[in-house]
Amino acid sequence: MSEELVGAAVDTPKEEALLACEDGFTLDTENQPDTPDMPDTPDTSGTGDEGGKETFLQAFKRNYLGGTFLSDMVTLVLAFVWAFILGAILMVLASPEIMAKAKYFFANPSDFLDDAWEKIATTYRALGVGAFGSVSALGVTTAQAAPLIAAGLGVALCFRVGLFNIGGQGQAIWGCTFAAWVGFGLHLPAAIHVPLALLAGVAGGAAWGGLAGFLRAKFGANEVIVTIMLNYVASSLLTYLLLHQLGRPGRTDPISPVVDDSAMLPYIPGTRFHLGFLLVIVAGIAVWWLLDHTKLGFAIRAVGGNPHAAAAAGMSMPFTLTMAMVIGGALCGLAGAQLTLSPNALGRPDALTPLLVGTIGFDAITVALLGRSKPLGTVLAGLLFGALKAGALRMQGEAQTPGELASVIQAFIVMFVAAPALVRTITPFLSARRKPKKKAAVVGETTPVSVVAEVSAA
Repeated sequence: MSEELVGAAVDTPKEEALLACEDGFTLDTENQPDTPDMPDTPDTSGTGDEGGKETFLQAFKRNYLGGTFLSDMVTLVLAFVWAFILGAILMVLASPEIMAKAKYFFANPSDFLDDAWEKIATTYRALGVGAFGSVSALGVTTAQAAPLIAAGLGVALCFRVGLFNIGGQGQAIWGCTFAAWVGFGLHLPAAIHVPLALLAGVAGGAAWGGLAGFLRAKFGANEVIVTIMLNYVASSLLTYLLLHQLGRPGRTDPISPVVDDSAMLPYIPGTRFHLGFLLVIVAGIAVWWLLDHTKLGFAIRAVGGNPHAAAAAGMSMPFTLTMAMVIGGALCGLAGAQLTLSPNALGRPDALTPLLVGTIGFDAITVALLGRSKPLGTVLAGLLFGALKAGALRMQGEAQTPGELASVIQAFIVMFVAAPALVRTITPFLSARRKPKKKAAVVGETTPVSVVAEVSAA
């Protein structure tokens, strides 16, 4: 390899530098030896595109039928398998009845194994039936997943621009507060009341997220510290408002009046499937379109990939960072609005309390991480966690298993998905088959000279 390529690789993006190395090109075009022209190879792919723009079919084969994608999918499936295996082990260890029979395991192993298998099978069967076993169960799953998907999309969008948004909790609190105030404070027809309450929640979350984005973009304030502090501010202000301004008449505890029926999200009677789930699916499509087909989305991805290169290209860093936080906050606000406007198991909306939002903002971080900050992945991760939450309710009743087991399984899933090397290490056939590859770790960073030297030596 020529010295020109090694020297230029310091300022060349990793993927471009490695591609140049693999294809045998150098950056010194003046000293290249003459090579005879090769005839054009006819297109035999069946797509009808000879030497032109890549067709949709070719792109699909490259992206979804390649070895890397299939390998990642196998690793993802095995991450779930290992998470459920560890969950089963903890389930057995937490059962006093089963562990009592483990004391005479070598004398009569069938007693221990039969009880352990019955416990595991009953628990996971209840988990599956509670999440997908009926139309009613599917409604509960979608109801649990809808706010997780909305907030996860907001956090994932901030991840794509390089911001670690811990403030989804505070943004959801303000979204919930604004939506609830419009819901019980105004009395309007349903055709006006529902959209107005949703817009109020979105605006509340956007304003709170935009504040953190403005402080980060204008003054360089660390968004992690700012958003964490804003979470406490939002929670404390909500308690104050419920005690002094928005409280229910005749009550001294922090609780609001019930939202009017005209502001409640429409739902299918007999189920908990409501309009909010359709809205978050539309939101996922909108985020995908924003990131892949708009100028702002390109700026978000560019700033997240390499902020210095984005600034040198003329992109406005303050505007991009602020807008990403505004949109992310709006999505978290949508999640908060759904918590107070959606019907509960009794077909009525829940009153606003300091505990209504729960830990939705922090769960959204897990959803975004599991979804790899991609819209489709975030939607699927939100559905998964919604299914686990819905199934945990039935699991507690039928198998007498603590509902916290579902949270433990979630934690194991995230741990294995975040550490694919661990999955490959503990899975024998994967670690035996996998060949080491030299691959750029992060798009947009520069390739060290040592990496180029290794590739050239190979």
